[in-house]
Amino acid sequence: MPSGDDSPLLLHGGYRHLRSYKVAEAVYDATVVFCRRFIPKSDRTHDQMVQAARSGVRNISEGSGAAATSRKSEMKLTNVARASLNDELL
Repeated sequence: MPSGDDSPLLLHGGYRHLRSYKVAEAVYDATVVFCRRFIPKSDRTHDQMVQAARSGVRNISEGSGAAATSRKSEMKLTNVARASLNDELL
């Protein structure tokens, strides 16, 4: 299998070192704490906020993995993460 610049596969993985992933994790942690303190667990908003934050983290990691085979899939998952964190949590 070719290595380096000759490889037909794109670089992938290492998402834990991305600034966006670190920020997404911090947003998830803060969202969980906020929801526990201020939104009743029985309220649907509680679940929606936590799920949106979780989705952002997961889609960044999945997008990084998808980069090995498809730049299009990577960008799609990255955009889903952005929408989850930006639009839904706002």
